[in-house]
Amino acid sequence: MAERERPGRWSTAEMEVLARALLRAPSVHNVQPWVLEFADERFLLLERRDLTLPEHDPLGRDRVMSCGAALANLELAVRVLGYEPRTETFPDPGRPEVVAAVEPGERAHPSAEDLHRYSAIERRRSYRKRFSARRVLRQRIGELIATAASAGVEARPILDELELSRVAELLEFSAEAFQHDQGYQRELALWTIRDEETHRHGVGLAFTALPPGSLPWAGLVRASTALPDSAVLKRRLAEETLLVFLTLDDTRHDHLRAGYALQTTWLDAVDSGLVGSILTQPLHLPEVRSALGDDLELPGFAQALMRFGYPSGTVPSSPRRAVDEVLGRGF
Repeated sequence: MAERERPGRWSTAEMEVLARALLRAPSVHNVQPWVLEFADERFLLLERRDLTLPEHDPLGRDRVMSCGAALANLELAVRVLGYEPRTETFPDPGRPEVVAAVEPGERAHPSAEDLHRYSAIERRRSYRKRFSARRVLRQRIGELIATAASAGVEARPILDELELSRVAELLEFSAEAFQHDQGYQRELALWTIRDEETHRHGVGLAFTALPPGSLPWAGLVRASTALPDSAVLKRRLAEETLLVFLTLDDTRHDHLRAGYALQTTWLDAVDSGLVGSILTQPLHLPEVRSALGDDLELPGFAQALMRFGYPSGTVPSSPRRAVDEVLGRGF
């Protein structure tokens, strides 16, 4: 095999490939809480702890999952550039903000799977509308479950009528709680961008991407959201494909792995024509997360719910930071 080219000789265009892959990763409230450094021939993916959501994400769990999604995109970009990535997660106990170190390994051609996933990065959107009436085949659901499993995370479908009833009850409870939480509503408003042309930072939720009133099972419950009762919500959930992503433990390693699996699964879904959105909001209520695990007899810790389906319309892209904002020291 040919000798590996030193990363320090990579071109500006190649660095931009890495940065743009990071910028297109999904993140909690689209805060994009990461930065990429270059040191000792390794890329260091850093968690930006200055970007906090104390009302929505008080423990920073979603922030680390967001970094896991960014890591999935980063590895794909390295593969597309012709290298096999060698990744170590949380490599430096003295720098807990470094969530991963990625070293470009031997020269290798990207696989067809890598190319398909990479091409889906630009097409991925958070789809918060109702899906079309076309149902997702069981075989396709099984393939998405297998994708998550390949990343070390279980994606469990919620199909049983009794389980859907319980999930609907828990989502109704959490929606009402967040709707009446003034602190949460202020935080959500702060990260919602109404004038995208004059917004400078490239982060936050685009108001145009949110459906009128918003769908409570897709998160982002606002004061104006019309909340359906649990019976109506159950009927709507039954029309969708709903997966709960589980990890065996609840450490930062698990949160990073969950984010990686969520993004990889999402990219596979997009590549096959599906759209989706992630729901973590209810799981930040301890009583909801605990009840979900107990009532569904989940063999692990619920990290996120994800809904999949076929689109009934288009969704605009969310704003993004400038490329130079994601590149830190060493570039």
